[in-house]
Amino acid sequence: MNLLQIFKVVSVLLLIICFFMFIPVVIALYYRELEMLPCFLIPMAVVFFLSTTIIFFTRKITGNLSTKSGFMLVSLGWLCSAFFGAVPFHLSGYFSGFADSFFETMSGFTTTGASILTNIEALPKSILFWRSLTHWLGGMGIVVLTVAIFPLLGIGGLQLIKAEAPGPTVDKITPKITETAKILWYIYLGLTVAETVLLLLGGMNLYEALTHTFGTLATGGFSPKNTSVGFFGSAYIDGVITAFMLMAGINFILYFKLLTGRFRNIYTNTELKSYLMIFIVAMLIITFNLNGKIYTSVGESLRYAGFQAASILTTTGYVTADYTTWPVLSQTVLFILMFIGGCSGSTGGGIKVIRIVTLFKQGLNEMKYLIYPRGIFSIKISGYNVKKDIVYAISGFVFLYLFLVMVVTFVVATGGNDILTSLSSALVTVGNIGPGFGKIGPSLNYSHYPAYIKWFLSFAMMIGRLEVYTVLVILTPNFWRD
Repeated sequence: MNLLQIFKVVSVLLLIICFFMFIPVVIALYYRELEMLPCFLIPMAVVFFLSTTIIFFTRKITGNLSTKSGFMLVSLGWLCSAFFGAVPFHLSGYFSGFADSFFETMSGFTTTGASILTNIEALPKSILFWRSLTHWLGGMGIVVLTVAIFPLLGIGGLQLIKAEAPGPTVDKITPKITETAKILWYIYLGLTVAETVLLLLGGMNLYEALTHTFGTLATGGFSPKNTSVGFFGSAYIDGVITAFMLMAGINFILYFKLLTGRFRNIYTNTELKSYLMIFIVAMLIITFNLNGKIYTSVGESLRYAGFQAASILTTTGYVTADYTTWPVLSQTVLFILMFIGGCSGSTGGGIKVIRIVTLFKQGLNEMKYLIYPRGIFSIKISGYNVKKDIVYAISGFVFLYLFLVMVVTFVVATGGNDILTSLSSALVTVGNIGPGFGKIGPSLNYSHYPAYIKWFLSFAMMIGRLEVYTVLVILTPNFWRD
């Protein structure tokens, strides 16, 4: 493991964040928030000096990343990004301590959407814009963005994208991983422009349209409004954001196949069909449960049910209503959706639909073995047989994921919180969802937690965002052996 090589790439990563931090500087100038300029310019100057110095002294270091270096780089990259991104929050004076600033930033970069802010609209627009921009950067993965410029550094990126990839397998679009990263970002940028335009047509101003688009496509959920998307009270805006949340929860590689005319790969995709079926069933159950009890018409019930089901399933976390006041059946459906998440290769978090489907089919096969002990049964996903080693890997992931949820539940409970709040906090941080139930419901936040729980939840968000294995493997003794 070449530490100098890792430091070099992390430095480039921080320079990229420096570049994007210029945007809230422009926002501060536009809205005349001059007192906020040092909050951004000071950390930018420090990081720019340190990063360029490291890059200069490591400029001759080239070569492909090893597997160990890839895992270490991704984890260190996310940690450094969160620490750097938290400095403007801390310097602004609107956060009570660095634990709060770090929590908010990690929540942004991991697209969790959990917040410690009690009065969001009281903050300067530049700070809130940076808060939402961390979503957009983290959505596709800052590290994947770095992969696109690796040829300039003389460093190959395959091991890096394997560590960063949000799914059980890495499905390359092109033979070159750099081209794959670029294509994914072009698609991501295209969807960003499309949603922004549609939200502008719905009456949002450019600032509101951009911040809500960042939160939607990143499946993050940060909004500059205290009441989230519900602030606008618009069926049109609800519909647009619902559609784009669902689109963000789909494997981005399918969009490339759609654009290149490979329609068969889309309508035969098992994960996509399962994903849409889960959403439709959940939406219909909630709709019929709400109709006549909370809302007076089927149309209104469908509007709120569809939005919230999409928000929780894709782990976005936007809200248009306080779902903790809904009937128990509707709350139960949303709680179940917290275990699932979006598709592999999407910006969504959670266990992922492909893993749920694979284990479900494996469970059915085990029952067949009980009836036909000598039978040979295989698992087919999208028309292809799934190898046993993939099933084993998925089983291990789900176990570690649920074990991590139990650990986080225990830690949150040490703060005197009830079981619903503790379990909900674990599910929504590890699954990168945001709002939950109990004391962290859609109308509440995480500000009441002590600092040690905020720090722990921050790292739980990172572990969940990086698919558990990426971070936990670094903690094993074997990782540090030659």
